[in-house]
Formats: sequence, structure tokens, C-alpha cells
Amino acid sequence: VQLQASGGGLVQPGGSLRLSCVASGFKLDYYAIGWIRQAPGKEREGVSCISNSGGVSKFADSVKGRLTISRDNAQNTVYLQMSSLKPEDTAVYYCATMGSCQWPFGDTFIEGHGTLVTVSS
Repeated sequence: VQLQASGGGLVQPGGSLRLSCVASGFKLDYYAIGWIRQAPGKEREGVSCISNSGGVSKFADSVKGRLTISRDNAQNTVYLQMSSLKPEDTAVYYCATMGSCQWPFGDTFIEGHGTLVTVSS
């Protein structure tokens, strides 16, 4: 039972990245999925979540209008499309299962290895 986030990298301010979260060993469609990030020296921050059906999604105020979240349950994958990236978006991004997609960001359960996003010129 594992989640793996990927797709991070170095991008210039204003650029875009798409992160993927792939599940192995279980079916993602039973779970809401959240994305969390942790920047160096800062606390973890819930970024976005999506309900198990994909019908509900929520975002932190700091990323609203710049990030979209989607899922392909047939591919057992959740995506986080990031655009208009800012240096303050630099962090390790993790995906995790949740009981439900709610805000304030709810508790997470299964959490995968993260992927590093660096926004710098």
C-alpha cells in the first residue's frame, strides 16, 4: 500500500508543473486525496484536496486561481496542475489519502514520498 508523488522539478517564476500521485496496492477511488507541502523551515501546509468522486475540490487561499486538482480513478492517479508559480511555492509536495475533502484541511492517513518543487530564476 503506497502513494508516490512525482513531477516536481526546477521551474522559473510564472512557469507551470503538473504533479502526479499514483497509488499502488489499493484503489484510490475509495478516498479523498489531499496535497500537502512543506517548505524549508516552515510548517506543513494543506494545499488542495479532491473528493473521491472528483466532484468537490478545495484550495488554500495562497494557491487559489493558480492550481487545479483532478483525478483519473481508472488510472489510480490524482493530478495537481500548478501554474503561475511563485518562489514561495518552493516546497516538497506530498499526496495523502483523506476521509473527506474539507477545509480547514482534514486529517491525512496514507501519505507518500514527496516530490520537490523549486521555483527560482
